[in-house]
Amino acid sequence: MARMPPASRFALWMAASGAALAALAAWSLTVGRYPVGAPEVLRALAAALTRGSAGLADNAQAVILEVRAPRVAAALVVGAALSGAGAAFQALFRNPLVSPDILGVSSGCALGAGAAVLLALPLAGVQAFAFVGGLAAVGLVVAIAARVGERDPLLTLILAGVVVGSLFGAGIALVKFVADPYNQLPAITFWLLGSFSGVSPADLGVALVPLAIGLVPLALLRSRIDLLALSEDEAASLGVNVRGLRAAVIVFGTLATAAAVAIAGTIGWVGLLVPHAARLLAGAPFARVFPLSLVLGAGFMVAVDTACRSAFAVEIPPGVATAFVGAPVFIALLAATRRAR
Repeated sequence: MARMPPASRFALWMAASGAALAALAAWSLTVGRYPVGAPEVLRALAAALTRGSAGLADNAQAVILEVRAPRVAAALVVGAALSGAGAAFQALFRNPLVSPDILGVSSGCALGAGAAVLLALPLAGVQAFAFVGGLAAVGLVVAIAARVGERDPLLTLILAGVVVGSLFGAGIALVKFVADPYNQLPAITFWLLGSFSGVSPADLGVALVPLAIGLVPLALLRSRIDLLALSEDEAASLGVNVRGLRAAVIVFGTLATAAAVAIAGTIGWVGLLVPHAARLLAGAPFARVFPLSLVLGAGFMVAVDTACRSAFAVEIPPGVATAFVGAPVFIALLAATRRAR
């Protein structure tokens, strides 16, 4: 039996993943402590789009439109942002072990956002502080790797990311230590574990702007980012401004990560795990990995959040759940990658 061409396989996986994502998002709106059926969800969404009356009880309509819909939408965009940023960083540094977590971006964003919470800033301020913290973290990692990583730059990059992540983790601990133990400390601790429970439509609307600014340029640059796999001289001979492209990937990937952290807190493993799965399904080119990572990451995050809020009597933080799920799945992906090689 002939193997399917890579382009056809990519198109098939994109179509299947998109259909599964739509079904999963619709199903997640029906899941929860308050029972709501699929017909009620469809009527409430149609009424919201047409600004008409759904004919539902006030409680049902409020649960669907004001509680679950913003939460599902937030999980969709956060999963897509973390996965897209992870795919971009892996392509940039030519290392499948690179992710916003390992590079220290997530820790830097968390420190900045935690400081903003300590200062009682609004969501826009949290996003700005998170972006500055993430950019400072990845800039420090790259500077250390460039300074001392002449023999093995990729290994040095990962080790520098671990060191910088630990440094910013200590900063997070300091923020928690000086926070008000009755008001600020519980909010910071709960937020650092990751949660979609407090996302409102207004918060989501504010966060969509930096998310779009981070992800859309990466999508537009996806063909050029593939050229970073070449040597710097070869890429330059093809008309690519290598330094400018690397800086753009770092800035836009950090911005997407910062916006995701500002919405939901620190949620690990998504930016490392999902691009691996996309690469196994669609092949190595970033032009295929990036869009498939967006779809798979959105679906993965919705599935995790739905399980966290409905599987147990007490809601589990998504950041904890992704760690429990991510570690064994990542080991399985490494084994599958080794067999494929």
